[in-house]
Amino acid sequence: MKRTMKTLAAASVVAGIAVGTGAYFGLVNVGADDPHLPAVHAFLSMARDRSIEVRSRDIQVPNLEDEALIRAGAGNYNSMCIGCHLAPGTAETELSQSLYPAPPNLTEVGVDGNPASAFWIIKHGIKATGMPAWGKSMGDPYIWGMVAFLQQLPELDAEQYQNLVAASSGHQHGGGETSMHNHEGQHGSAEAAGTGHHDATAEDHHAGEMAEASHHDSGQAPEEPEPESKPAAKTHAHADGKEHVHAG
Repeated sequence: MKRTMKTLAAASVVAGIAVGTGAYFGLVNVGADDPHLPAVHAFLSMARDRSIEVRSRDIQVPNLEDEALIRAGAGNYNSMCIGCHLAPGTAETELSQSLYPAPPNLTEVGVDGNPASAFWIIKHGIKATGMPAWGKSMGDPYIWGMVAFLQQLPELDAEQYQNLVAASSGHQHGGGETSMHNHEGQHGSAEAAGTGHHDATAEDHHAGEMAEASHHDSGQAPEEPEPESKPAAKTHAHADGKEHVHAG
């Protein structure tokens, strides 16, 4: 028995040294276009699933049938998630095709029967997968809204999805929002791109109007433009040495 234990310990040390040496000399390909070996993939999938299961088992799930909660989740999902996880009527995107491991198509799986796990994943993210920890900027009630929406998502067609998004308040999660998350129009649609350009132009025009109105309301007279200065006179010399002056 002791000999067996010593043999196993020695084998473990040798295996550890071999793995460490291979990693040090760059033999491990970390490229996202080079899939894991089947055994490695199976181990990592098991470790991920068990980690999420253990950490989400005591999460209390609220009422996910609340319509306001579902609408709020629709707006956030559309603004933050469709680039990777898609939407009804949306083809694969550059992100969804390029990430490894591939992000799940949530229009098909939704919360996969486990809303507590979905909540944990959205809040904490998953290392080395591209899944962010949205809990760093998003409060729990907004995360539950996304879970409530995801529970409904597989049953929605493209029109129902767009109606829910239109009825929502868009991207909102209690602070820290930016205008950079919305992924609409990222799928090669010239019409969507044109709309985005029009909206940006309209916003710039509106901002200019607001600045002008603010200046007017302050009671200050608008500044008069400075008069244009006259161009300096130009001179040149002729061959006989006389200078000739031009008015400008």
